[in-house]
Amino acid sequence: MGSASATVHAWLDTRVDYERSPPRVKAAFGLHGMRRLLAAIGQPHRTLPVIHVAGTKGKGSTVAMLAAILEEAGYRTGRYMSPHVHSLEERIGVNGQPVSASDLAAAARIVRPAVEALDAAAARRGARSITWFEIVTALAFVHFARAGVEIAVLETGLGGRLDATNVVRPLLSIITSISLDHVEILGGTVAKIAGEKAGIIKRGRPVVSGAEQLSARRVIASAAAMRRSRLLQMGRDFTVAHEPAADALSPGTLILEPTPPLGFSSSLRLPLGMTGRHQAANAALAVVAAMLLPRMGFPVPSTALASGLARARLPARIETIGSRPLVIVDAAHNVASMASLVETVRPVVEGCRPRVLVFAASRDKQLTGMFAVSRGMFDHVVVTRYASSPRAATLDSLLAAAREAGLVAPRHAEEPLAALRLARRLAGRDGSVVVAGSFFLAGEIRGAAGAIRRG
Repeated sequence: MGSASATVHAWLDTRVDYERSPPRVKAAFGLHGMRRLLAAIGQPHRTLPVIHVAGTKGKGSTVAMLAAILEEAGYRTGRYMSPHVHSLEERIGVNGQPVSASDLAAAARIVRPAVEALDAAAARRGARSITWFEIVTALAFVHFARAGVEIAVLETGLGGRLDATNVVRPLLSIITSISLDHVEILGGTVAKIAGEKAGIIKRGRPVVSGAEQLSARRVIASAAAMRRSRLLQMGRDFTVAHEPAADALSPGTLILEPTPPLGFSSSLRLPLGMTGRHQAANAALAVVAAMLLPRMGFPVPSTALASGLARARLPARIETIGSRPLVIVDAAHNVASMASLVETVRPVVEGCRPRVLVFAASRDKQLTGMFAVSRGMFDHVVVTRYASSPRAATLDSLLAAAREAGLVAPRHAEEPLAALRLARRLAGRDGSVVVAGSFFLAGEIRGAAGAIRRG
């Protein structure tokens, strides 16, 4: 890391970071600080055409797929995602390239003086100042403006209505699958969480929804009607199927059936670049969104749909990082994403025994539920604790949750490298290891895998 970039990282580390230490109340969130910050740096987001993506599961993949489609269509495309797997720079990209150390430092030279002025004003009022995520979001807007981005795809950080990204007026919005997560902040029912996600819908701008549960659909439909926004709902306006590849770890094909008028009248068959039936649904949302863009001045040729989906990739999404034993890493971090992971890898690991799960998660997650959906899948479970976030659940709480979910004799290791070594020994050369539970764990395991191979 260069000295200029290191300086930016050190400064950011001094800020309140709700990803590392989330507040217990929704009142900690709001858009006033973000709006003040953007006003102080010249409103870099105001002239940026944006597609805004919220959801519980799949929003990162949807952002990556849509950004790849737009790049293939010839647009200089910005991509803002969270969280990252290894480094902050992964979050902010232009045409698939993470922001460089020098460009991050240049953006910080614009943003930091404004933050410090707002810090002083907040101190006089006794109010909270600008948070880590708000600053990083502002850095993204500045970088996109400096880089001449023609269109950007933004992922919300948490929720939607009060998320720092929700200062934009997008061309259209996308809401992916919705399930229970961050219930202390977003609400304890799918309907309440859907209400927070639906907060990104803007008046007169269309929204594409992949919500599956009826309660979530009703909330999103109501919000769209209230804002006079055209709603395209998966399962009503278009249907999705996934044709698996012969190799279960290969991506397969999206089959998208439209209900006119979506700009095409017959089914589409498009190759996927990301593995899993759930990725077909994410891809469908990206494709339908892309098909709405021509009437907004952004033509997207059909060739860009196929080539963009085929090349879209993200780290730690059912990613194979080792063989003999097979080692698969996934960032599944809630019950729904854990269920999708189990469904996808089951046919792969059936013949690779013993099967071992390496698991760590944040303490605010539904730990017992995440273990429960993996019951019967694994011969051994190894829980661990990552060092990259203070939110990590303790080993005792993970062991208790595993036992409560009916998993027999779970083991533990103090840190991820030791957990991976233990799991590989348990699996032997003919077995399999699946790593899941958190982006933080995925990042540490991916970093440790090289040391394992070298050792």
